Amino acid sequence: MIGRLNHVAIATAELDQAAALYRDLLGAKVSAPQPLPEHGVTVVFVELSNTKIELLQPLGDASPIAAFLAKNPSGGMHHLCYEVDDIVTARDHLVAAGARVLGEIKTGAHGKPVLFLHPKDFAGTLIELEQA
Repeated sequence: MIGRLNHVAIATAELDQAAALYRDLLGAKVSAPQPLPEHGVTVVFVELSNTKIELLQPLGDASPIAAFLAKNPSGGMHHLCYEVDDIVTARDHLVAAGARVLGEIKTGAHGKPVLFLHPKDFAGTLIELEQA
């Protein structure tokens, strides 16, 4: 059902510093910051040859990333995103198998439908599915 790894998301309180590390120290191509108010974050994408790193900074105290950083002040890996061919079919299959979907399908940073799966159902890892 899942396809390729789309991105690894890393939460950070210092988006500019994190982007500079990837750009200046590791030589990666880094996008400009993109605010996503509907998700409560500002994102920067680090382009790699086989996937992306998504750097996340909270947009306000109500952001789910703010809550993550309150528990993990140094930041860290927030979620993994996998591609699926059909997000509705994937959701229905997972729910029928007992997996918990967090919220509704939304439009993600790439303009494609996304949803999140409860980390307790996936070895402690928050999973994002994105329709390819």
